Amino acid sequence: MRHLSCLLGVWGVLSILPAHAAPPPHVVRAVASFTVLADVVAHVGGTHVSVTSLVPPDGDPHEFEPAPNDARVLRQADIVFMSGEGLESWFGRLAHAAGYRGTPVIVSNGISLYTPPGNRQEEADPHVWNNVANVIVWADNIRDALIAIDPADADSFRTSAAAYVSQLEALDRDIRARISAIPASRRRILTSHDAFGYFGRAYGVTFLAPQGLSTETEASAGDMASLITQIRANGVTTYFMENATDPRMVRQVAHATGAAPGGELYAEALSPPTGPAPDYITMMRHNTDLMLAAMRPH
Repeated sequence: MRHLSCLLGVWGVLSILPAHAAPPPHVVRAVASFTVLADVVAHVGGTHVSVTSLVPPDGDPHEFEPAPNDARVLRQADIVFMSGEGLESWFGRLAHAAGYRGTPVIVSNGISLYTPPGNRQEEADPHVWNNVANVIVWADNIRDALIAIDPADADSFRTSAAAYVSQLEALDRDIRARISAIPASRRRILTSHDAFGYFGRAYGVTFLAPQGLSTETEASAGDMASLITQIRANGVTTYFMENATDPRMVRQVAHATGAAPGGELYAEALSPPTGPAPDYITMMRHNTDLMLAAMRPH
């Protein structure tokens, strides 16, 4: 199936309901651009929202190719959520194909964007969710958008959002405490592409990657040579794959530097439900666990 559909709430079967029973409550049909965002929408929306992710689990939100069924899903949506900042470059094509004329909710509005050194301002890093504090902004924006479209359930959305934000605040404190226990000189990670800039800035970790902000770009031979020199100079001994990216370039760098594999990080897509990162909070804990194992002295 090309998209993750998570229907929340219990629908009665009309044929067996007693005559006096109330009809099932209205459920807002929400569409999110990719799985990480869909999970956050589901937590804030609770039982009053059904959420469909256009990009499937383990899917790359940069290079996603919509299918006809995705156009149907978009046409049927009551509300659409996107992260924005250039992540969903394919959305315009899908909206045109679907005849969608609505205005998506851009959940990253209000976040302080990070532009890696040497990048033009228009190339701000779109991977804002890798700093937990930014997902708290997401939750607030999602709550307000749901209240606007379904004011009758406003109290429920406020309650769900507050409970989820409390979990996010605890997660943020835990990541900070665990990484701060590692000497700053050891907080260096080699991964596939430059998706962890917000994580690095928030939690004090340096990330090295052969690819840039988008998996649609290719690293040049000069970029690769410079990265190999940098890795050797900094003593990086472990490299990581990402679940949604091509592993070939990072393997080339690892072969040239002698770095050993450290596991699979989830940078911009959740795993399927049975995998190690089926939701955002579990994803962040999984990534942090793997990074800490690589940064500790062996």
